[in-house]
Amino acid sequence: MAIRILPDNLVNQIAAGEVVERPASVVKELVENAIDAGASSVEVSLVDGGKSLIAVADNGRGMTREDLLLAVERHATSKLPDDDLFNIGYLGFRGEALPSIASVARLSVTTRGAGAENGWRLEVNGGIKEEPRPAAAACGTRVEVRDLFYAAPARLKFLKTAAGETAQCIDIVNRIALANPQVSFYLYDGEKKKIALNACQGELFDARLKRLSDVMGREFGENSVLIDAAGDDIRIGGYVSLPTLNRANSLSQYLFVNNRPVRDKLLLGAVKGAYQGVLENGRYPLCALFVDVAPEYVDVNVHPAKAEVRFFDSAAVRGLMVGAIRNALSFGSRQAAAPVGLGQLLQAGAEQAQPLPRSAAKEDMAVLNDYQPQPAPTPFARLGGYAAGRTKTAVLPELERKFSVRAEEIDEENLPERTDGVLGQAKAQFHNTYIISQTEDGIVLVDQHAAHERIVMEKMKKALSEGREPTTQLLLIPEIVELPAAEKEKLLENADDLRRCGLVVEEFGPAAVIVREVPALIKDGNISRLVHDLAEQAVEWGGNFALTEKLNHIVATMACHGSVRAGRSLNLAEMNRLLREMEQTPNSGQCNHGRPTYIELKLKDIDKLFHR
Repeated sequence: MAIRILPDNLVNQIAAGEVVERPASVVKELVENAIDAGASSVEVSLVDGGKSLIAVADNGRGMTREDLLLAVERHATSKLPDDDLFNIGYLGFRGEALPSIASVARLSVTTRGAGAENGWRLEVNGGIKEEPRPAAAACGTRVEVRDLFYAAPARLKFLKTAAGETAQCIDIVNRIALANPQVSFYLYDGEKKKIALNACQGELFDARLKRLSDVMGREFGENSVLIDAAGDDIRIGGYVSLPTLNRANSLSQYLFVNNRPVRDKLLLGAVKGAYQGVLENGRYPLCALFVDVAPEYVDVNVHPAKAEVRFFDSAAVRGLMVGAIRNALSFGSRQAAAPVGLGQLLQAGAEQAQPLPRSAAKEDMAVLNDYQPQPAPTPFARLGGYAAGRTKTAVLPELERKFSVRAEEIDEENLPERTDGVLGQAKAQFHNTYIISQTEDGIVLVDQHAAHERIVMEKMKKALSEGREPTTQLLLIPEIVELPAAEKEKLLENADDLRRCGLVVEEFGPAAVIVREVPALIKDGNISRLVHDLAEQAVEWGGNFALTEKLNHIVATMACHGSVRAGRSLNLAEMNRLLREMEQTPNSGQCNHGRPTYIELKLKDIDKLFHR
């Protein structure tokens, strides 16, 4: 067959295959065009998840009739004034978006420039362009995309439900909004307002934090630390969460290069490396990081959707990001979770204490078991005199309760028959978290939550493998859990798999689900947090995720949230029951996350510590 030049409409459809993947791709291109046009307000309207209608209106500079005619031609753009692909100052630069969209949908553009007497409207249907005609319009541009993929119907079968496509559009608008806090963003799904982000005022970092709190939640704003680091031709700013605030997936990691949203492997790997050693495996921090690089040192023309970039000196970018995050986390940990010694605690109490009347002071001293002040040894001299001026809050007895070891009196005559196993007999529980047991030749320290987590998981896995229906607990008051649109949609898609594991979840309104039944093994767990984690994981599963692996993830998450929590007081019988179950449970040496469940210390090793 002879070589020939493809017709323009087919060339545009081929380009559309790379640029226009789904409604969210259209929203991204049109909103970025609005930002490039200097808009201070952008409004997005969707019908049927964007499959029937996508309308994006802005108050930017608008276009003349001549510019409007050129805007729908391939590779026509105003964003490369010097034709230099390594000096890009706009989000768009290829001139492909509008003609690609017009080749697979019905496109109409209504625009009016500042100071123009009237606006202009242009329609393009399946790549066929009509003549512009005058139209009444406010200053700015409104682009309407109807019947997406009507000219390429095979693409429609790859789209998700209307709710799923809406969720994708919400995510992309949120990402663009994070990079542009000075712009107002609104998104409507039919008559429902899904996004309402007013422009943020103030300095850049203050405006960013306000916008981050609006998009990612107030919890992130209260549990994040500032990143501000600079190197040669590189500057990194933004906020990252403390390790205690994390998620089950990486979807809450927002990365930007020169204000362009990206999902770059180099940057994601740098974030993961920065948290190594302070964050549990399988958990992901929340972050919004803005990398500013001189345009000549970054190539943004390496991905069809401009979602990835290539740095001239990638090692310098990664090193600066890892160092900046680690330094910020080091400061943040001292700020939020610094360990306070007993001496410091007493010192703080002494400085805040008010003198008590003599009778009150005398009565309050009874709490200290007839304590008589004695001359303090030199290392503790700064604590002297505290008892005489202490407040009436019984600080020392509270400390004694908090830090003491809990052990029960053992009735030797009525002890049941000993059934010592490998893990020995429980003797005490300390900090309401760890169990200490005695074996024939040593002692064992057990993390009660990690151990019970493994036991619960193995029981649930066994029931699934044997095809048995799990025993469920009907909730007297069903739990209502609010979720983002994308997570809710994915969770409900996996409702049958959750039901197989004993968790009955149903839709409850536009932004929530209701939990009616839970597995009996986890009836006392944190149901809300469990549903949030399962929803976050469901977003990552996708259609190719093996059913067995998916069910294992579900039961592992359920076991984590339903097991004996650290901080729960156990009696000796409960502790010994836990030890016996550990001895009969496969893989009981590790919890579901790979952490050890117990540590054994041999008596001979303890003797060496004391030089015996």
